[in-house]
Amino acid sequence: MKNIVVIGVGYVGLPMAASFADFGNRVTCVDINAARIEGLKAGVMPIYEPGLEELTRRNTVAGRLRFTTSYAEALNDPATPADMVFICVGTPSGVDGEADLRYVRAAAEAIAETADHPLIIINKSTVPVGTGDWVSDIVRGKQPRPIPFAVVSNPEFLREGAAVSDFINPDRVVLGSLDPDAAQQVAQLYLP
Repeated sequence: MKNIVVIGVGYVGLPMAASFADFGNRVTCVDINAARIEGLKAGVMPIYEPGLEELTRRNTVAGRLRFTTSYAEALNDPATPADMVFICVGTPSGVDGEADLRYVRAAAEAIAETADHPLIIINKSTVPVGTGDWVSDIVRGKQPRPIPFAVVSNPEFLREGAAVSDFINPDRVVLGSLDPDAAQQVAQLYLP
């Protein structure tokens, strides 16, 4: 069982978080939208995906899935410090078609400024090639003191309307990292 943090509870983050919790992991979801987090705590889904409401409810009741707006609470809980943190924030296309990475930057900065122990940071958002190195640079530059970390790229292949099914039954899982051990640890999450 791993302690996983998922940043962003949209079409990628929430189905993934609920599914990883269903695999037996402890998962904490972080989102800056307080109303969305309060809704999830009350059982209100911010999106519709077949099977997601039941999956979320079951794992929340079992204590494997929780929601917060606090990075510190999610990452540094003394009883369950995070092993891994998935960045699953939106990357809307700009007018020129390029991905807007401001939310990825904000998440990487918050992780760097908050984490008090080594962890693996996983890029799950749809991002261009080279974003893993960029996230590493952001984290390294924003840490108050050096703490070891690894970055793994793990692009998502989820279809809207089939995200839970696609996540639980992937036709492929793609991982990339300069740290083979970190990539192997992320790969282990998908074995169930």
